[in-house]
Amino acid sequence: MRAWQACLIPHGPPRYMRPMNRQDRIRTLLSSLEPIALEVIDESHQHHGHSGWREGGETHYRVIIRAAAFDGLSRVERHRLVNALLAAEFGSGLHALAVVARASAEA
Repeated sequence: MRAWQACLIPHGPPRYMRPMNRQDRIRTLLSSLEPIALEVIDESHQHHGHSGWREGGETHYRVIIRAAAFDGLSRVERHRLVNALLAAEFGSGLHALAVVARASAEA
């Protein structure tokens, strides 16, 4: 990149041009449930030195999700659904996932 081009992009490339990190991928995969509310929190720093932790993080996450897709499902069924959607992430380095999955009417 030439110096004058750097001036045109003061904060780097637009978000859509950057590679997705694990947090973005989790959010994208869970969006298929059409959540009413979704939080994806990287808690890797809290597990430094513990099993499954790696330099650079992205190993331990907490997901808090509320969706109509969970209506009528048990807590175990909700967790299985979330884990199934994130199977590829578990296969590529996601070590631990804490899940709070609520139905649409739950607070």
